[in-house]
Amino acid sequence: QVQLVESGGGLVQPGGSLRLSCAASGFTFGTYAMSWYRQAPGKERELVATITGLGGITNHADSVKGRFTISRDNAKNAVYLQMNSLKPEDTAVYYCNTVWRFISYWGQGTQVTVSS
Repeated sequence: QVQLVESGGGLVQPGGSLRLSCAASGFTFGTYAMSWYRQAPGKERELVATITGLGGITNHADSVKGRFTISRDNAKNAVYLQMNSLKPEDTAVYYCNTVWRFISYWGQGTQVTVSS
């Protein structure tokens, strides 16, 4: 079955960097777009970034554009989110997502906390 496992979250000071990873299994990874979402306490889950199956096209939310970069390694069945210049408002649980055969799959999430 489809499994998505995130890692790389943690506590970081404002202005710092983190790299999130998502290990995928159970489907033909290189064929499908992958996304990162985040959910802050008391807020709705929001789309952060998306990358196409072959990685040629990416989209980033305006709130993270220029600071975050989504990428993927199809040989490793992994998708990444490089987060630079982190701000306190980036604090959230970050989730990896894919839609496979019309079903949306989520990982368990990884907590990112930006605080001094």
